[in-house]
Amino acid sequence: MGLEGGMKCVKLLLFFFNFIFWLCGLGLIVVGIMVQVAMHKTLTIKDASASGAPIVVIGIGVVIFFIAFFGCCGAWKENYCMVTTFAILLSLIIIVEIAAAIAGYVFREKVSVCVTVFPFGLFLFQLSCCGVNGTSDWRNFYPDGKSVPDSCCVNVTLNCGVGALSTPAKLHKEGCHDSMEAFLKKNIQWVIIAALVIAFLQIMGIVFACLLMRGIRSGYEVM
Repeated sequence: MGLEGGMKCVKLLLFFFNFIFWLCGLGLIVVGIMVQVAMHKTLTIKDASASGAPIVVIGIGVVIFFIAFFGCCGAWKENYCMVTTFAILLSLIIIVEIAAAIAGYVFREKVSVCVTVFPFGLFLFQLSCCGVNGTSDWRNFYPDGKSVPDSCCVNVTLNCGVGALSTPAKLHKEGCHDSMEAFLKKNIQWVIIAALVIAFLQIMGIVFACLLMRGIRSGYEVM
């Protein structure tokens, strides 16, 4: 059985959409692993709180990876079950995102609290800061009580954070709580735009999947 006419275009669009989706998932997995290794020099989880951010990134990447797998393979092989599975999983993701958006709006005044409790290790690589409230947050984290992640250094080099609490001038003094809160408030409009773009792409993915499912089913009925 083969699709004809417009259904071939839908098939190619769905495959392309999921291929990009698949690459994004793979990219998130790689980034999460790189951050975990950079923070702990190993993939082993030594501290759940410090490893939280990269683990979340890896988890999201894995979910995206497998959803895109069903979409890609289903579209390429014109497999009704796989395309249906893809559409259902993507629909569930959208429902979760809507719930998260509603919760975010309801608790929007608690951004400060969320920044405090959210695992901050990942953001050390993006912001010029150190710890949640400052360098002292790392004092009891490393065995020697004097080391911090390399990302806390003003001039980042390999192992620059080892024993660096003895030379505070070499470290970022501002904590990531204030930096992250300011960053979120300053860039909230871009976060909203990104969310809308992602939501649009996801909805289009579901539309293409439904159209392809209809085309595949019609092909079976003809046969």
